[in-house]
Amino acid sequence: MENPLFLFPHLNISSLKEKTYCKVMKSTNKEETNKEIKTRSKEKRNRLSLLLQKAEFHENVNLEKFENLTKASSVPPEEAVRWGESFDKLLSQKAGLDTFTRFLKTEFSEENIEFWTACEDYKKNKASHQLLPKAKTIYETFIRKDAPKEVNLDFHTKEVTAQNITHPTLDSFDAAQAKVYRLMEQDSYPRFLRSDMYLDLIKGREHSGHPALRRRSRSFTFNEFQDVQSDFTIWL
Repeated sequence: MENPLFLFPHLNISSLKEKTYCKVMKSTNKEETNKEIKTRSKEKRNRLSLLLQKAEFHENVNLEKFENLTKASSVPPEEAVRWGESFDKLLSQKAGLDTFTRFLKTEFSEENIEFWTACEDYKKNKASHQLLPKAKTIYETFIRKDAPKEVNLDFHTKEVTAQNITHPTLDSFDAAQAKVYRLMEQDSYPRFLRSDMYLDLIKGREHSGHPALRRRSRSFTFNEFQDVQSDFTIWL
């Protein structure tokens, strides 16, 4: 008997088997691809949820920190009123200095008052052998380029101060301290007098308002998940 393939050439059994096999493989690959997409989508949603929870946590911590900073101390209203007479009167009283420092922390510019205070303490030194190490500490902390608490000083003032501390005296930081003092007097002090923190003090009440916080942008978390498929079945 002749081979049926030659009798009926249009019935190519081998070809049919290959086509059937390819269809099965394509279907299997498609199912595996769908499963992989669903798995990746679930993983990304879980990561997104964790990131959002972490952002909320830090936001709550920052809010609590700012509430503590803006909580007014027990200061008689008449004393707080005197702080508005001049910047010098504000800094000359411990309660005024502490309150102004808390205010600057809410503005992230506390390095100015910290530098001014460090200079005041420096000038109280009576032992000459302590001047050099303390002068270097102040310079490295507040004045040198990229210092951890660098204050805003012009190049000339920085150069003069750097030369002064090579042979330090009690007035080595006078020029730099005067610059920072004027900066606070002309910029930060007027804002302090207009702040709720100060206005509540002169009215004899404790400041309880929440400071204006800038919410952390969460766009960075969503960019990572733009390729998630809009297939509701993956949520099951």
